[in-house]
Amino acid sequence: MAEKTLFEKICDREIPASIVHEDDLCLCFKDISPQAPVHYLVIPRKPIPRVAEADASDQAVLGHLLLTASKVAKSEGFAESGFRLVINNGPDGGEAVPHLHVHLLAGRQLQWPPG
Repeated sequence: MAEKTLFEKICDREIPASIVHEDDLCLCFKDISPQAPVHYLVIPRKPIPRVAEADASDQAVLGHLLLTASKVAKSEGFAESGFRLVINNGPDGGEAVPHLHVHLLAGRQLQWPPG
């Protein structure tokens, strides 16, 4: 059996996190190394390594992650001023943890191009 990822350990409450939302499909918590005044991660409970490895059976959870990010943005009060969603895939995409996650960034004017 493969070793659990950092995010699986957070889902299993083996590692603490500042959780802002959770349901049966996902968890949303504050990033410990924020890149914006608001920086949350929305992760599926199911350990999908990266978006490029998701398949048709993951379609509902992938959509749920985006809808959850929007719901959190509204409930936290920054949906109207704006936010950015980022999904990193692989080393060149900036992926640091091999567990699909959506970065939810807000709280300042975000520049383009991003990096």
